[in-house]
Amino acid sequence: MEQTQPAAKRAKLETKHKPLLEEDETPSVFNPKYRVCPYLDTINRNLLDFDFEKLCSISLTRINVYACLVCGKYFQGRGTNTHAYTHSVGEAHHVFLNLHTLRFYCLPDNYEIIDSSLDDIKYVLNPTFLRNEISKLDQLQPKHSRTVDGVLYLPGVVGLNNIKANDYCNVVLHALSHVSPLRDYFLREQNYATIKRPPGDSMFTLVQRFGELMRKMWNPRNFKAHVSPHEMLQAVVLWSNKRFQITEQGDPIDFLSWFLNTLHRALKGNKQPNSSILYKIFLGEMNIYTRKIPPVELDDAAKQQLLATDEYKDHVEHTNFIYLTCDLPPPPLFTDEFRENIIPQVNLYQLLAKFNGTAEKEYKTYKDNFMKRFEITRLPQFIILYIKRFTKNTFFLEKNPTIVNFPIKNVDFGDILGMKQRDKDLKETKYNLVANIVHDGDPKKGTYRVHILHKANGQWYEMQDLHVTEILPQMITLTESYIQIYERCAES
Repeated sequence: MEQTQPAAKRAKLETKHKPLLEEDETPSVFNPKYRVCPYLDTINRNLLDFDFEKLCSISLTRINVYACLVCGKYFQGRGTNTHAYTHSVGEAHHVFLNLHTLRFYCLPDNYEIIDSSLDDIKYVLNPTFLRNEISKLDQLQPKHSRTVDGVLYLPGVVGLNNIKANDYCNVVLHALSHVSPLRDYFLREQNYATIKRPPGDSMFTLVQRFGELMRKMWNPRNFKAHVSPHEMLQAVVLWSNKRFQITEQGDPIDFLSWFLNTLHRALKGNKQPNSSILYKIFLGEMNIYTRKIPPVELDDAAKQQLLATDEYKDHVEHTNFIYLTCDLPPPPLFTDEFRENIIPQVNLYQLLAKFNGTAEKEYKTYKDNFMKRFEITRLPQFIILYIKRFTKNTFFLEKNPTIVNFPIKNVDFGDILGMKQRDKDLKETKYNLVANIVHDGDPKKGTYRVHILHKANGQWYEMQDLHVTEILPQMITLTESYIQIYERCAES
């Protein structure tokens, strides 16, 4: 009897306190711990846009910023007399999201909202990708996603907003988003979050912004079918010391070169080929043979004497490259018999002959002339070709309209490799086109568009700012190509 009494007492106590525990854990409007917010139906997902700079729309501060989920505006603070509090009382907008901690609050009552129905908003603000999801991006047949408005879009093939004249940046960002190893690296923030950097090194912001943009472009749960690169471009303007502007047209090759080198430095890369993801993908190696030409006014004997000196012998320089500059032949000066300009055409292999190690090209300085020839010693995984269309003379900028004929698949770069490397790397010299940047119009007032290949479905898309259309591969070769990115064929 004495042994059973404590057990009976315990059972009585358990039944006495059980309803209280259940009541504490039941979400309700009056439970301070698990409070159900009655205003969740006021959230307007159509107005939510997390692409812009995270600063208060009134005080312009970046500290402790909240997004109003009813009107989409950003406000500072949560306590009384803050801008978010005043907005919630004045406009009767009650649901807010902390843009840094990703926690939801109801104002002016100032309690945290815990509700799984808000996870989609959290994911749009900060999309995350698992390794197995990334590995399937180029393999599985892609599924179209649906926006809040009901518009279908393909992740990775979304328009980028042209704020004023930043189409030259947009085409480069579009092209880089389809360089698979680069995209896979930046889709997972953990890949670059552990990089050690000195205190106050804010250049790393560029890496973070590029990673955020990549994740938003490939996000399968976006609320809208386009992305604004606003934060990314602001970081570009800041770190290029206003060399690249949102409001002025620029040159994509200048931007691409600066961007890849700055990203490489921000990722703590050095001159070694594998010191950063960018050098692993894009860095090739070449030998440059330079010989000085004697002055034309000298007689043959004097020329022979000069040629015997060390100064006029071949000098070899081993160097790295991120892109190859292809020179177009000059366009014809005269019209044809119908009084129309002939649009000249040239084969891509003719342009690549510059790098075969035997073709020489003359370079002039203000006092000396040099002959240079280039020999590629190592081809990178991705080759960037820059087709030099613009020439600047004393008076104005001229554009060369020559059409370059190029195959889209199995372009053989073996001919430009040095003889020693040609035998070793013969199997790895075939490349496929993955991106093609085109310039249309006048040299200064023209626009840029890009053709990209979506590997999963094998479809080509033409993208110009917010406009995305499917395009036939045969149409790509008819355009005035400016920058091309080729990927080494996978070993079959």
